[in-house]
Amino acid sequence: MKTKGLLFGACLCLLSACNMPDKGTGIDVYEALDYCNDQVQRTLTELKEADGTIDYTMMPRNIMDSLNVWHCRKATKDEWCSGFWPGVLWYDYEYTGKAAIKEQAEKFTESLKFLSQIPAYDHDLGFLVFCSYGNGYRLTHNPEYKQVILNTADSLATLFRPRVGTILSWPRNVEMFGGHNTIMDNMINLEMLFWAAKNGGNPYLADIAISHADKTMKYQFRPDYTSYHVAVYDTLTGDFIKGVTHQGYADNTMWARGQAWAIYGYTVVYRETLDPRYLDFVQKVTDVYLQRLPEDYVPYWDFDDPRIPNAPRDASAACVTASALLELSTYLPGKKGSEYKDAAIKMLASLSSDQYQCGKDKPAFLLHSTGHLPNDSEIDAAIIYADYYYIEALIRLKNLIEDKAVL
Repeated sequence: MKTKGLLFGACLCLLSACNMPDKGTGIDVYEALDYCNDQVQRTLTELKEADGTIDYTMMPRNIMDSLNVWHCRKATKDEWCSGFWPGVLWYDYEYTGKAAIKEQAEKFTESLKFLSQIPAYDHDLGFLVFCSYGNGYRLTHNPEYKQVILNTADSLATLFRPRVGTILSWPRNVEMFGGHNTIMDNMINLEMLFWAAKNGGNPYLADIAISHADKTMKYQFRPDYTSYHVAVYDTLTGDFIKGVTHQGYADNTMWARGQAWAIYGYTVVYRETLDPRYLDFVQKVTDVYLQRLPEDYVPYWDFDDPRIPNAPRDASAACVTASALLELSTYLPGKKGSEYKDAAIKMLASLSSDQYQCGKDKPAFLLHSTGHLPNDSEIDAAIIYADYYYIEALIRLKNLIEDKAVL
């Protein structure tokens, strides 16, 4: 196994300010990645049928608090989480270099190829295909993977409505919301459009991504830079109608994962455009999130839930934010960049503690994520997208430790 290296997060004085236990004063990123690899191996063993075969169309989705085995779901056009498990495997392969992990990543990834061959069902194609095929292409340069990404980007682009200026998130919910709906999660899918535009796809795909980012920046945030989960626009005029929530506590509250998607998404938009407007904006969106975190840097599922401190946490939001901040910190030399990097390390130190890691109890990486609380779904659970962004953040931190590019 790889040589262990203890990274001390901005040192004892900074971390003690968070009242973290002594064992939380740093994170051994190699130990954490070894743990992830062990959990991946446990999951692959669990997924085997009695005859030793694996159904590669069944993707791990969650493990509820009272259970200790993965609940898997079929990779279908409406199962938005299917790309995260192949993505976890690609990151584990990146860390370990094990051919057996690569083989499993390839087989699970292949199960999502159909998404590049059918009309877009909704906006989640970035999650589905770029987390799987995107990481696969990054590590293998398989030309077939590239074509799948390009085809899927074209499919995603069909949901763009020029009159509105954003990608329609849920075509099936236009009537329910009373107009063209764009959810904050959609910001993550722009990365695939930017990538495709630079790698043989239609350059117009980047224009779509920029239009979407600009309109979202203008209408989907309150004056204090907290975000609405859903922005609703008039389908005919493109005018903004209202900002509402779907998975948060209320229309005027800061849903933790939605704010995390915004931090991640606008970090990507700045990377791809180098437009200082986005760099300035993402700092404002980040700062309001960081200022309201609890002492262990893992947010409650909604920052405004009146039950706090007795409300559920959302480890997945912490994972998304930590990964984003490690990248964002590299664009901000000096004090601000150091603050963001230190905050990410504090998040990962907490997530890597016994309080949040599943350990031997479950084959997932992390406990205490919240999926859709208003729908009474995946509350205080291990959820696959938390694991995906956790291992991504660890890989990014490892790169920084080793003086490599964060991405």
